[in-house]
Amino acid sequence: MTILVIAEHDNATLKPATLNTVAAAQKLGGPITVLVAGSNCSGAVQAAAQVAGVAKVLVADAPALAEQLAENLAAQVLAVAGGFTHILAPATTSGKNVLPRVAAKLDVAQISDIISVESADTFKRPIYAGNVIATVQSSDAVKVMTVRTTAFDAVAASGGSAAVENISAVADSGKASFVQREVVKLDRPELTSAKVIVSGGRGMGSADNFKLLEPLADKLSAAMGASRAAVDAGFAPNDWQVGQTGKIVAPQLYIAIGISGAIQHLAGMKDSKVIVAINKDAEAPIFGVADYGIVGDLFEIVPQLTAAL
Repeated sequence: MTILVIAEHDNATLKPATLNTVAAAQKLGGPITVLVAGSNCSGAVQAAAQVAGVAKVLVADAPALAEQLAENLAAQVLAVAGGFTHILAPATTSGKNVLPRVAAKLDVAQISDIISVESADTFKRPIYAGNVIATVQSSDAVKVMTVRTTAFDAVAASGGSAAVENISAVADSGKASFVQREVVKLDRPELTSAKVIVSGGRGMGSADNFKLLEPLADKLSAAMGASRAAVDAGFAPNDWQVGQTGKIVAPQLYIAIGISGAIQHLAGMKDSKVIVAINKDAEAPIFGVADYGIVGDLFEIVPQLTAAL
């Protein structure tokens, strides 16, 4: 058994999702190779070589891989795929863009969003917005899988000493080109890696009212989140959306304020370690998953809670 993990990085550093994916790969039991495909990516390579449990790092360094466009990155994965029985990537926007192309070219069925490794050919993944956990057994020669990173604790970023091997980079496919990246600078932790999240829903009433949550988030050093209803109403930016069609999170503490708890939202946050719900409707579904619930007017409770911290 040989395992390939596709690293997510910005050429200088590894993204945290890679560490969770390596943790999932360790459950398979075979030697783990990490592919770092980029341009001038020595920083990411060094970081990958230090990850605990990684045996080898393959490096494909070329200008065509600088932005890790899905067309080029998938081709690079396919160029080395022949020696591996399992190919894994985080179930992020990037991983979901690259691995289906790899699976199609290999003529195998992708196994998406795994949350558990039962054996080398059997895995668990959520379906129906997380209400059912499916056990999937694959007989394909190569298992191509995306990993729900919140289901696996990240391995240590240091302590490893993997061998580094440079490989030939694929040529630019010419099918896509990088035009522009707009980077949003966050004063708070990134949503998917935050230990504490303060989320607001449609009950906040307006974008101005959403600012009521900022002092609470600041005191807790928390990321800000939102339900899809709040995002669709223009109360919060799309990057804040938590749920089945947003971001999957599993922080130590999730505070849901003015969120009713639609099934799509619960699918994105119900694995949080501790859930606190504040809602004026005592029958709101969010209380069904909450560890602590406060029934009342959020416009009175949130300032009181902030003042008490």
